[in-house]
Amino acid sequence: MGIIQEKTTQADRLVSLFERSREQLNQGSSPLLNRMREVAVKRFAKTGIPDFKYEDYKYTNLKPAFEKEYGLELVRESGVINLNEVFKCNIPQLDTHLVFLVNGWFYSGNNPSAALPKGVVLGSLEQIANERPELLQDYLNRQAGLSDDPFVALNSAFAKDGFFIHVPKGVVVEKPVQIINLLSSDESLMVTQRNLVVAEAGSQIKILVCDHTLTSASFLFNSVSEVFTGDDAMVDVYTIQNHHNQSATINSAFYKLERNANLVTGTVSLHCGLIRNNLKLTFNGEHAEANVNGISFTDKKQHVDNFTVIEHSSPNCLSNQVYKNVLDDESTGAFAGRIHVARDAQQTNAFQRNNNVLLSDKARMQTKPQLIIDADDVKCSHGATIGQIDEDALFFLRSRGIGEKEARMMLMNAFANEVIRKINIEPLRERIEELIEKRLKGEVSRCHECNYQCNC
Repeated sequence: MGIIQEKTTQADRLVSLFERSREQLNQGSSPLLNRMREVAVKRFAKTGIPDFKYEDYKYTNLKPAFEKEYGLELVRESGVINLNEVFKCNIPQLDTHLVFLVNGWFYSGNNPSAALPKGVVLGSLEQIANERPELLQDYLNRQAGLSDDPFVALNSAFAKDGFFIHVPKGVVVEKPVQIINLLSSDESLMVTQRNLVVAEAGSQIKILVCDHTLTSASFLFNSVSEVFTGDDAMVDVYTIQNHHNQSATINSAFYKLERNANLVTGTVSLHCGLIRNNLKLTFNGEHAEANVNGISFTDKKQHVDNFTVIEHSSPNCLSNQVYKNVLDDESTGAFAGRIHVARDAQQTNAFQRNNNVLLSDKARMQTKPQLIIDADDVKCSHGATIGQIDEDALFFLRSRGIGEKEARMMLMNAFANEVIRKINIEPLRERIEELIEKRLKGEVSRCHECNYQCNC
């Protein structure tokens, strides 16, 4: 009873915060956003903060993250600062359409439109929902609204802004779009961000999302993204998570693929106190393909949990998942991957693998791959491994004169390479390899040079 009461108290506190903030949440927001709130907050109140009895969250303890008192930033920042001076992405060869979000708000100083191909829209979700609602009305909350995840509902209740990308039919965006999500506050802050990407038929785009903290305050970052990939469209989405240890991240991504669509996703979790990544992918047309990859590095008492659901609703589609984790000290991790092949989704190819390396005796990993197959003409497989560094391989390297530390580094780099090499942006791939090497050396890995000094 104690756990249930504690969970209810935490949920009630958030519902009360919603009630007190209702007027500000609705103010300035489009009806497209406001129409989500009432149903969403009731759905969240009914479920509350999931505990270990909630099957989908049984390996992640969210209690510490939600015990804290968080403020909200319900008004867009008005001051103009040069974020390019504050944040410098140290990848000189990476040429991107660069935009910033600060505490979930699309930064007013962004101006990417001039360099984008004709017809491409990149901007504030709140602003575009007000000015051009016709671009969003058939997509916003169409996937996320079907979810029974309480944190997706919490996001729908509190969301004010985020980024919106629309790529018209047949348009190719040659340069990647780089989204820098910055968290900055002197006090504990709950940040809610809602994102929407629509890639119409035959279009192509690569998106890089980088998450960073600039100050040492505690943050609860709840982000929901919906990505629609039209017929014959090609979409890449790469996410680099690099928050400090006082941060908790809940990141939910929903993907819908139409006929002949091609999707590549990669999530690199370098640093954070707690990370929960939810991914839901639905095949809605034949001959679509999705490659879903992730890798995490944890130490101290950090925790990373990846939860994926792949719905094969159409025949002749391919999904391939590879998730890897490197755990040190007393860190913990979890992976749960569910593949569902519907009865009519014949000739489906679906593969899933989770490999984990424990670098200490106190590190712990939980893994739960699942296959639910209702069709009979399919090729599907899943597997998981948990172990330590291969002592035979380590001995082989040391016998060739390589020191133990260097040999371990080489083996870990080789372990990570399978995921990293699938990144289709070469300068980014090379930079992530450098960051991983720093992370494995125990250095706080940063992909930027930051003028703020954060010691967490």
